[in-house]
Amino acid sequence: MQLHPLVDEGGIFIGYDPDNRWLYVDWKGEHNQDSSQAACLQMLESLRSWPCHKILNDNSSITRTTVHLSEWGQWWIGEMLRAGLQYIAWVYPRDFTARQDTERVLQYVQRPVIATFDDVASAYVWLQQQNWPV
Repeated sequence: MQLHPLVDEGGIFIGYDPDNRWLYVDWKGEHNQDSSQAACLQMLESLRSWPCHKILNDNSSITRTTVHLSEWGQWWIGEMLRAGLQYIAWVYPRDFTARQDTERVLQYVQRPVIATFDDVASAYVWLQQQNWPV
């Protein structure tokens, strides 16, 4: 994956993948609600600056998170959709205790299409197979 770097700040790297025409987001280290929301806003700005329909959202390098889905998250998903996002391949952190709760919430999100994975390779293959528009 040859990436054009857009954001590289501590807990998050965002790059544009010109071959696949999607954003790759690599979360790192520890995240709480505030740092996650700040990173999500960077994702939104990156999507607005580099319009595309897909994101490979890699959380596998997160070491600890205390994030929970909230009303703010619903707003953010709506903004990402308005910015053109159609598909998110979401790779879970290795040790993610809120997985079942997250899966229950995500089943109600119709758009964008969000699929969850345990590894980047599976997420990558799935995302390549998705065709826009949904």
